[in-house]
Amino acid sequence: MLRSLYTAATGMGAMQKNISVISNNLANVNTLGFKRSRAEFQDLLYQTERMPGTKAPGGTQVPTGIQIGMGTKLAAVSKLHTQGDFEQTGNELDLSIEGKGFFQVLQADGSIGYTRVGSFRLDSSGQLVSSDGEPLDPSIIIPQDAMVISIAKNGEISVTQPGSPLPNVVGQIELVNFVNPAGLNSEGGGIYKETEASGTPMVGIPGESELGTIMQGFVESSNVNVVEELTNMILAQRAYELNSKGITTSDEMLQTATNLKR
Repeated sequence: MLRSLYTAATGMGAMQKNISVISNNLANVNTLGFKRSRAEFQDLLYQTERMPGTKAPGGTQVPTGIQIGMGTKLAAVSKLHTQGDFEQTGNELDLSIEGKGFFQVLQADGSIGYTRVGSFRLDSSGQLVSSDGEPLDPSIIIPQDAMVISIAKNGEISVTQPGSPLPNVVGQIELVNFVNPAGLNSEGGGIYKETEASGTPMVGIPGESELGTIMQGFVESSNVNVVEELTNMILAQRAYELNSKGITTSDEMLQTATNLKR
């Protein structure tokens, strides 16, 4: 009975963490470029009272053993880097990636961050920066007299300037991809950082080397499915209640056993 108390407690703790993951997904349903997370669980060690295949007293072999599980634990919280829906904005500096890849932005500490959020702006010097003011890497500067900014699917940026009948190329957007994007470390603000699990970044031109293409005038929305998350929340809540019922039942059984001496 004491074992069942601790086993049910692990289930309640696991479902509490699951609810936290689901709540974060729902909180970011309108966050640009957000990728939903999924909690993954593993069963704990088993107390083996009889191994499968043990010889019975009569000389026969028992087909199954006696193993009692000790509960569950949170094994991983995986980021699911599936494509989000596209929202058309009409803003010539709003970009989205159709397919695999990440934009590179230069962080304040000099490191490179990776993001799917393509809502860019121009700073006072005409440099292309994120909404947090972090410059796109490699750096791209738009001339102040640019009348029209055109960004091709391959990331080539050209501008139309007064007195020039043809557009001038002023920069090239590069994307990066990873062998294991789920291994990236989430820094918040839509920024990911490289880890040993993700592998080293593979830099390339959009549309090449399995990288996605650039779509101008669009942003990528969150890939959270509200109906699916609400369903998962209900299932987690019911699992939490069932585990709490297991604790209550074990407590009642323990109380009954304690009162036997009376």
